[in-house]
Amino acid sequence: MRVITWNVNGIRARASEVSALCRRERPDVLCLQEIKATAAQVPEPLTLLPEYTSFWHGGPRGYSGVSLHVRRDRAAAPAFRAPPLDVEHRAIEAALGPLRVLSVYVPNGNRDLPGKIAFLEAMAGYARDAREAGDSLLVCGDLNVARTEADVHPRMRNPNAVGQLPRERALLEAILAEGLEDLGRAFDPENQGLFTWWPPWREERQKNRGWRLDYVLASAPLARRATGCRVLGDFGTSDHAPVLAELDVELPGGA
Repeated sequence: MRVITWNVNGIRARASEVSALCRRERPDVLCLQEIKATAAQVPEPLTLLPEYTSFWHGGPRGYSGVSLHVRRDRAAAPAFRAPPLDVEHRAIEAALGPLRVLSVYVPNGNRDLPGKIAFLEAMAGYARDAREAGDSLLVCGDLNVARTEADVHPRMRNPNAVGQLPRERALLEAILAEGLEDLGRAFDPENQGLFTWWPPWREERQKNRGWRLDYVLASAPLARRATGCRVLGDFGTSDHAPVLAELDVELPGGA
């Protein structure tokens, strides 16, 4: 199973790039964040892309929004739902047999830090519920927290910056403590330049001065079957890069 998560920073600006990414990498599951569009506003050909069963979960104001896409030839049509933690169209789940996949866009917290904290707390509860139910879980998305100091370029480290606050990092660890593993760091533990977001100025991306904000988290049984996880840093014009994870797992009910 190939899984990609990507904060596209506006699907209407990056429709052709998403199509190109799917052609190049052929993900079985694609999770997008910050689509900034309702389903009716998503441009062609994505709404009619025949290879995928799709769910677009965007708000009416063109703000936030997530989507989730599953290849028709690799899995039966999943059951989609907005889980209880969803606010502002920030979370959508697909159920694929015993596997639950969450595409999620955590608030950045710059304007409403208490709201971000509440969302992260709800994510920990969501992960706990999945563990207690015995479900396998993949959490894919922009979590807007740099997990450790190593996940921020040295010039950008600031313990008082939102996204690096001790409380935020503690909540991310609480989510992981519910039986999840951070695949990006698991496959590249010593890389001090493992970033997924770069400020869109002063050629920071070309200089690789960024933060790691985008993750694939997998429940332990899935993580044991993961074969790789990498940042596709060469792809796209969003300020975020896609993250690709590969797992030796068959999806249920493929054609």
